[in-house]
Amino acid sequence: MADSRETLTINAFVAGYPIKHSRSPIIHSYWLKKFGISGSYEAVEVRPDDFPNFIATIRAQGPGSAVGGNVTIPHKEAAYRLADSPDEVAEEEGRLHATNTDGYGFVSNLDERHPGWDKADRAVVFGAGGASRAVVQSLRDRGIGEIHILNRTVERAQELADRFGARVFSHPQGALHEVMQGAGLFVNTTSLGMDGTEAPELDFSPLAENAVVTDIVYVPLITPILQMAQAQGIATVDGLGMLLHQAKPGFKKWFGQMPEVDETLRSIIIADMEKH
Repeated sequence: MADSRETLTINAFVAGYPIKHSRSPIIHSYWLKKFGISGSYEAVEVRPDDFPNFIATIRAQGPGSAVGGNVTIPHKEAAYRLADSPDEVAEEEGRLHATNTDGYGFVSNLDERHPGWDKADRAVVFGAGGASRAVVQSLRDRGIGEIHILNRTVERAQELADRFGARVFSHPQGALHEVMQGAGLFVNTTSLGMDGTEAPELDFSPLAENAVVTDIVYVPLITPILQMAQAQGIATVDGLGMLLHQAKPGFKKWFGQMPEVDETLRSIIIADMEKH
């Protein structure tokens, strides 16, 4: 029997504010073309005060309008609150389900670009903002022995430590040198270095000999923090793969095929980054 998806036009979206620079439509359009699927994936700009109405419209229109979508800054927490089944994978028609794919994208990127990274006994997570939650959870779920979160406001780091259990610890930023001793993974989850902004000088010498430094920022591709690590002889993984891999579960859910992140897609996104 022919797959009904071949004859239907399947629509999905990414909603955020602002959204014009989102590269998600490029990613999904590449996969749609590669699989020969009749469908679309569009960026929708939604102001924060309009987001509840946007979700209500999606509910009212049902599967005929959009099978689903991604939600990005600043709507992630609101989407979680408004969903019927947050962080559950379910199939009931007419219900709105929400899950976070950032952690999946984060570990998949490391798996692809630096296999064996998860042999680290200790990880250092720099920053305790919204992005760090998915990173910490994914590291804990992968079985990293100790996860140390450092933040300018230590109370934010402590909230995450309390949330994720006994193997997760909080520290002020001033403890960075001490906490890095013997760590096999350093993750920047802050916006330091994004779009050419400055980042403080970091000494990575306390890290383990085979450590890797990664940054969830991907504009520029080689951030100041990654440049520092490379100059000190430390292996690095850029953040672009996190963006690419986190898109995979949604595409599979909506369009019925599990895509691959290949070098052609990566080069297309890098070329788009260089234009802006």
